[in-house]
Amino acid sequence: MSFDADVTACAALVERADPWRFRAVMAAPLAARQVLFPLYAFNVEVARAPWVTQEPMIAEMRLQWWRDVCDQIASGDAVRRHEVATPLARVLTPQRAQLLDELVAARRWDIYKDAFEDSAHFARYIDQTAGHLAWVAASSLGQADEQVVRDAAYAIGIAAWLRAIPELEARGRIPLLDGTREGVAFLAKDALSRLAKARAQRSTISRAARPALLHVGPAQAILSAAAKDPGAVIEERLPDPVDGDRFGLAYRAMTGRW
Repeated sequence: MSFDADVTACAALVERADPWRFRAVMAAPLAARQVLFPLYAFNVEVARAPWVTQEPMIAEMRLQWWRDVCDQIASGDAVRRHEVATPLARVLTPQRAQLLDELVAARRWDIYKDAFEDSAHFARYIDQTAGHLAWVAASSLGQADEQVVRDAAYAIGIAAWLRAIPELEARGRIPLLDGTREGVAFLAKDALSRLAKARAQRSTISRAARPALLHVGPAQAILSAAAKDPGAVIEERLPDPVDGDRFGLAYRAMTGRW
C-alpha cells in the first residue's frame, strides 16, 4: 500500500507541526495511517488558524473555511480541492464530519482573549477538541467504547494544554480558571484519574482502533510531573512527549497497551 500525493502531503504537515502524533501514526499499520494522517493534518490546519493572524475577522474566516469543508462532507456535496480536505473527505462519514465541525467551532476560543466562562466551558473545549478528534479517529478505524476513548483523550488534551500554557500566556490568553499551584495540581490529578479509568478498560478498544490512542502514552509522565510540581508548567520543565517516549511508543505499538 502506498500513499497518494495528498496523503503524503498530510503526513509531511503532521511531521512538521505535530511530531507527537506523527511518531504515533508512523508506529501504526499502513492502513491506519491512510486514515490518521488526513485527520491529524486537518487538526493542524484548524489549530493554527487562529494564530497565523492578529486580525480576528481573518482568523474567523480561516476557521469558517474548514467548517464549510465539514458541512460539504456532512451533506454529501462535492468537497473543494485541497491537499488536506480531499483525503479527509474520503475517510469521514457525515456524522463524523459533524463532530469535526464542532471541533472547528470550539477553536474560536483561541482567537480571542476572554477567559473560559467556567469549568464546564473548559471541559467542553477539551472534549470538543482532543475528545472529538480521538473519537473520530478511533471509530473510523474500528470498534471502540466512546467514553473510554474520550477519557483517554481528555488526559492527553490536558497534558498538551499544560505544556502550551507558557506560550498561551505570552500571547495574552487566559488558559486556566485557577492558575494557582493547587489549581494546576488538581487539574493534572483529575486528568490522571480519567487516564487510569480509561486504561482499566483497554479491552473495550478493538485492536483495529488502538492506533488512534498510541499517542496517549506520554500523558502519564507529563500529568504526574505537573501534579507533583505545578511550577514545572510555567517554568517549561514538563517532560518532552517526543524525546522522552521513544522506547515507550515502541512498546505500545507492539503490545497495543496504550
